[in-house]
Amino acid sequence: MVLGMALGKREMLVMAMAYMLLAVSAGARHGKVGELGEEAEADRIIELPGQPKVSFQQYSGYVTVNDTAGRALFYWLTEAVHQPESKPLVFWFNGGPGCSSLAYGASEEVGPFRIKKNGTGLYLNKNSWNTQANVIFLESPAGVGFSYTNTSSDLYTTGDTQTAKEALEFVIRWLNRFPHYKKHDIYLSGESYAGHYVPQLAKNILTHNSKSEQPINLKGILVGNAVMDYYYDNVGTVDYYWTHALISDETHKEMLSKCDYHNKTVTPECKAITDYVENNMTGGIDMYSIYTPPCNDSDGSPRTRRFPLQSISSSTLRRRRRRLSGYDPCTDHYAKIYYNRPDVQKAFHANTTNISYSWTTCSDSLFDNWTDSAFSVLPIYKDMIAAGLRIWVYSGDADAVVPVTATKYSLAQLKLKTKIPWYPWYVKETEVGGWTEVYEGLTFATVRGAGHEVPVLKPKASLQLLKSFLSGTPLPK
Repeated sequence: MVLGMALGKREMLVMAMAYMLLAVSAGARHGKVGELGEEAEADRIIELPGQPKVSFQQYSGYVTVNDTAGRALFYWLTEAVHQPESKPLVFWFNGGPGCSSLAYGASEEVGPFRIKKNGTGLYLNKNSWNTQANVIFLESPAGVGFSYTNTSSDLYTTGDTQTAKEALEFVIRWLNRFPHYKKHDIYLSGESYAGHYVPQLAKNILTHNSKSEQPINLKGILVGNAVMDYYYDNVGTVDYYWTHALISDETHKEMLSKCDYHNKTVTPECKAITDYVENNMTGGIDMYSIYTPPCNDSDGSPRTRRFPLQSISSSTLRRRRRRLSGYDPCTDHYAKIYYNRPDVQKAFHANTTNISYSWTTCSDSLFDNWTDSAFSVLPIYKDMIAAGLRIWVYSGDADAVVPVTATKYSLAQLKLKTKIPWYPWYVKETEVGGWTEVYEGLTFATVRGAGHEVPVLKPKASLQLLKSFLSGTPLPK
C-alpha cells in the first residue's frame, strides 16, 4: 500500500483496519479492499472533510497523460449508491474551455454533495446521478482545477486536438488502474464547451477501438447546451436574444448584417455591435439563466462566467448573482474556499505536486489562449450515428449563451428522419419537464425553465433525463 511506505507497522495496521471497517459499513461489493491494485487503493477516499455518511465508495487522484511534458489529469469517481458492479460508468466534463468539473458538475449539478455556504462542509444531493450510475468527474485538460502540467507553456498552447488525445489516454490508463470497469457500459456526458470535448473524445475512442484488441466499451453520449457549430451557434444565439426580447428588431438586423459568422475572424464592426449589446442591452442579467437575477456581494464575490469560444461574446462576463427561492448561485464561490482547504486536498489526494497557483473554478490562461477550436463537430455526429452510439442532446430553454435555438439549428443540418414527433415530456404525471423529439440515431430534449447548467435549477428533470438515456427509452409522456 503506497501510503504505508512512510508509516510504522502500528500506523499501517490502524490504517488497514480503517479501510476494512469503511468497506464493511458501506456494504461495498465493488472494488472492495483487497481486490484493487496499489494505485487504485491509494486513490480510495476515506472521508471528505464535513462529509455526511454515505453508502458508496469514492476514489480520486491523478493519471499521467503525457510523461514527457508531465501532464496529469485529476479525477473524482463516485460509485453508484446501489449495485455499482452492475451499473454503467458515466464520465462528466465541464467546458469553458478551462472550467472545472469539480466546481460545476460535481459540486452544483450532478454530484452526490453540495458545498455548504462559505465552504464549511458538504450536504447530500438527493438527485445525484450516482443514484443511477458510477460517475467520474474529470478535470480536463491539464491546467484545469487540480489537473497540472510540469511544462508551463502548456497553459498557452492547449486546444481541442490535444485535449481529446489526452482524454483518451486518461480513459485507457484509468481503466488499466480499475480493470473491473472495463466490462461496464461507458457513456460520456457534459455541457457547454464539452459539446466539443465529448464527441471529439468519442471519435478518438471509436478510432482506438478499430485498432485495438482491447476496445473501450463506449455506448453513447449525453450533452447539454452544447457548443456544436460556430455558424449556427452564433446565428441561433442572436435569434434567441431577439425572440426573448433581449435586443431590438434593429439590433437583431445589425448583428446579422455586421457579423459574418461563416468566418471566425471578428471584424471591428461586429465587435462594436457585440460590445454594445453586452454593455447596454442585456441589463446586467445572468445570460446563463435569464430569469434568475444576479447575486450580490453579501452572498459571495462576483462569479466568473464565460461564454464559449464564439464571437457572440467579446469578453469574459463577470456577473453578480443572488439567492432566489432556495437556489444559491454563489456555490462556485464556496467551491473556491472548500477545494483550497489543505485538509480537503489531502483527503482528495490532490495538489500532491504543490501547484504554484490556487485551485480555481476556471483557468483564464487556458480560456484566453485556446489554440484550436473546431468550426463544427456535426461531422462527428454523423460518424457516431453510423457507429450505432446512443446520442442524446438536451437544452435548458432559459440559457442565452448556448441557447435552444442554436442547438436546433445545428441538429437540423443532420437531416435526420423523425421517429417520434415533438411532444411534452413529464417529470411527474402533471409536471412538464420540457419537450422532446426522437430521430433516427438521436434524441433531442428541452428542459423547461432551466438555464445553461440544467441540473442546478431542474435537478429532478435532469435525473429523469439520465434515467431515460441510460435505459434507452423515450422520455415519459
